[in-house]
Amino acid sequence: MTEPRLGHENLGLGVGLRTVHFSHILEHQPEVDWFEIISENFMDSQGRPRHVLEQIAERYPIVMHGVSLSIGSTDPLNRDYLHKLKTLANSVNARWISDHVCWTGVAGRNTHDLLPIPYTEATLTHIVERIRTVQEILERPLILENPSSYLEFQDSTMSECEFICRMAEEADCGLLLDVNNVYVSSVNHEFDPVSYVESIPAERVVQCHLAGHTNCGTHLIDTHNGHVVNPVWNLFQLLHQRTGGVATLLEWDADIPPFPTVHAEVLKARQYMDENLVIPAQDSPESGSIQSEAIPHPASFIAAEFE
Repeated sequence: MTEPRLGHENLGLGVGLRTVHFSHILEHQPEVDWFEIISENFMDSQGRPRHVLEQIAERYPIVMHGVSLSIGSTDPLNRDYLHKLKTLANSVNARWISDHVCWTGVAGRNTHDLLPIPYTEATLTHIVERIRTVQEILERPLILENPSSYLEFQDSTMSECEFICRMAEEADCGLLLDVNNVYVSSVNHEFDPVSYVESIPAERVVQCHLAGHTNCGTHLIDTHNGHVVNPVWNLFQLLHQRTGGVATLLEWDADIPPFPTVHAEVLKARQYMDENLVIPAQDSPESGSIQSEAIPHPASFIAAEFE
């Protein structure tokens, strides 16, 4: 039997640690359950960001979330990167380390984008082997997030959901289920997001992400720049019912408002933990999301925050 959350603690409701909020957090010490950091922002930094992180880590639980592991790439694993990741995790007593089911570069070049993979048996075997190696180096389970995507491969022989379920079981890793990504991809690729969430092995879900997105007319983009919409809250409520509750975090990475606004958004999750709550339906699948007359390229929203 696999322990719920792979034995990890339910940390409660957290937010992403962003530089624009450093002063507020240090001055006010808000009652936030935990913070998630973008790993690459701190791995090579010994300046003010690292100093602030160390102060915050003394008071709050920290989780590390990466954007450059490139678990799906055909390049060899970057062992120098992994050792830096492990050193940072030990330094801030990170509760766990996560990244994405994607690839970010090839031939030694980082695209700074979260690129989709073909969902095939060969890809599954390749990624499972790499996850096992990463877990051996980090000496802890790796937690991997479902991506948002804007295209699919004709070569795929299984759905994203089936791929992720099999990957988690065969590699014995954890899952970070981003319910906004599920919704965004379900609109872009026309699949049922409820069936997706219902199919995920609940005991392997260690963390949940919430975020806002942008409606570009022909598609949705996971922009992390607004409030969470009702269909995403619906998926969160379903996930909460299936898991009994996992560490839940709000991502807000563009047009970032003052810290109290970000914190208040994630605290809305409390009302959706009530199994008897009926969430109002929306008139259209994209209703409530930020509207955009332009159709920007998804890559313009992916770059990690650096200072």
